[in-house]
Amino acid sequence: MKEKSIKEPIRKKWIWVFMVLLVMAVVPWYFPSTAVEPFILGFPLWAFISLIFSIALCGYLSWLCRTQWNLVEDEEESERMKEER
Repeated sequence: MKEKSIKEPIRKKWIWVFMVLLVMAVVPWYFPSTAVEPFILGFPLWAFISLIFSIALCGYLSWLCRTQWNLVEDEEESERMKEER
């Protein structure tokens, strides 16, 4: 059985910095209030950019969960389940 190292992503600052940047980019506060042109695929530019950053945020969170999360509780829970059998 392959031994995994325990990772706690809450302690990694780069994860939080990148997440804050993505969340700030999702809300298009940096566009002027009159920016409704041009349209891309039927959406105003600000809505299209918000959609792209939302998808990027979802992908980033999925990647974090798949690769950066390996907590002690998961291993303890699996050991407890084995003992109960």
